[in-house]
Amino acid sequence: MAQKKTSFDWQDRVGNPAQVGGIETSVLDNGLGKGTRIAWINTGSGLRYKVVIDRALDIVDTFHNQHSLAWLSHAGATAPRPDANEGIEWLWPFGGGLLTTCGLSHVGGPENDESGRRGLHGRISNTPAEVESVVQPDLRTGKLDMSITAVVKEYRVFGPTLQLRRTISSTLGQPAIRIHDVVTNMGNTPTPHMLLYHCNYGWPLVDEGTQILWKGAWRSRGMDMDNAIFNDKNDFHTCRKPLEAHRGGGEACGFIDVAADKSGHCTIGLYNQKLGLAVATRYKKTQFPCMANWQHWGPGEYVTGLEPGTNFPIGQSAARKQKKLIHLAPGKSRTYDLEIRVLTKDADIDAFLKTAGQ
Repeated sequence: MAQKKTSFDWQDRVGNPAQVGGIETSVLDNGLGKGTRIAWINTGSGLRYKVVIDRALDIVDTFHNQHSLAWLSHAGATAPRPDANEGIEWLWPFGGGLLTTCGLSHVGGPENDESGRRGLHGRISNTPAEVESVVQPDLRTGKLDMSITAVVKEYRVFGPTLQLRRTISSTLGQPAIRIHDVVTNMGNTPTPHMLLYHCNYGWPLVDEGTQILWKGAWRSRGMDMDNAIFNDKNDFHTCRKPLEAHRGGGEACGFIDVAADKSGHCTIGLYNQKLGLAVATRYKKTQFPCMANWQHWGPGEYVTGLEPGTNFPIGQSAARKQKKLIHLAPGKSRTYDLEIRVLTKDADIDAFLKTAGQ
């Protein structure tokens, strides 16, 4: 009986693995991102994405076949702004994208207290990474995994002294992104630590009628514009059409206590029935006990964010008062893992809807 052919029957057909997929590094040479190092990762499954090495290995452009999954700000991939840590300066170089890292010691709005002055969402996303390795898939040996690993340093004399070692990996033929982070206190005194993954989804995945999927308890962030969407009478699990009320700074944010499954994992994501396309995100509840759902339906600025975090984006000061602020002891580390997977098969989508749907 003849053996069934697979998409990876490459022998005598492929000489260069890049014909199938892999990682390509380069430098942007124009616009707001001029001089910025990036890596394009092609999974060979229809999923491809851009990692910005000079911005903490954050992920910006992300596509599955012809469909964009991520929301991009008007700026898109920008050069890092290490000085963007005052007030809301963070918003100027904010490119959106599939993943913008917030932290490592502060997540939330700008604040000033006895522990210091902190700008919106911390410094880490505006910090260049030091690449340790780029591992390509090897068809000849059957090793289909690929990865990029780098170290990002949030250092200051007298502290805080935090280090993020990040590995982003994928596997040839699989439409999934894996993020593995280790945050270590390299200093000699305890250091506050907060981390949030600002995952930003856009059109055409996000469209009127797209389902926003998670199970668990919720509450509004509390401002009037939050309460206008996150209330008992409103279906905040369904994406809306562009709203006039969300022009400019109009938005809404809900704080979600996502229910974990028997293995301790949370599953959240989006499903666009018209496209037959879903994106599922999975992580450990113990690592990310909090999740924020950002909804900004501005005309021409249309996005929803699903944001797992160690804390809600309330800032270091409020987390300290609530006695929920993490302090890393000297030499101690915390590990975080996140998987983002694209689903197109009916059986996979049905299983996702059962896990995360209402």
